[in-house]
Amino acid sequence: MDKTRSKRRLPGDPSKQQSLDQMLRVDHAGEYGAVRIYQGQLAVLGTGRAAPLIAHMLGQEKHHLKTFEKLVGERRARPTALLPFWHLAGFALGAGTALLGEKAAMACTVAVEEVIDEHYAGQIAELDAEGDEPELRQTFETFRQEELDHRQTGLDNGAQLTPGYKTLTSAVKAGSRLAIWLSTRI
Repeated sequence: MDKTRSKRRLPGDPSKQQSLDQMLRVDHAGEYGAVRIYQGQLAVLGTGRAAPLIAHMLGQEKHHLKTFEKLVGERRARPTALLPFWHLAGFALGAGTALLGEKAAMACTVAVEEVIDEHYAGQIAELDAEGDEPELRQTFETFRQEELDHRQTGLDNGAQLTPGYKTLTSAVKAGSRLAIWLSTRI
């Protein structure tokens, strides 16, 4: 069977449409959360050296969010019911890491973006297996590359010099993976 033509679904698997709806739901939630993280960081570091970098990344995340808001509406996908929670949790994560300093804020960015890279790569692979949705696939790939740029920005600005870097990034990654899992389903 040519895997680029169609994905074989097993009993109990979501339909193709359900899978697409889940992708849009979780990506919309993720970009919403990313906007709130950067807003939280800017609330604390708004006059610091890292503020222009954070503001630039925030601008890109706002564009991603606007794109997914449009796609969710056009395709009538249900947004996650957890947006009010992500509103608070995203801001708290951004502000909390920024309170630890600019390097910790950058470590947060690195951790989140590593998880998002994996997430988008998985979605791209799923779309490739279906063999259609080239525009959506390109959107995911474009945004994935921008998220990787954000990760590199964090690394270039001392993220790994954060005291407790591995512990902090492990916790943020675990929280990000949980947020993805929950937003896909709720």
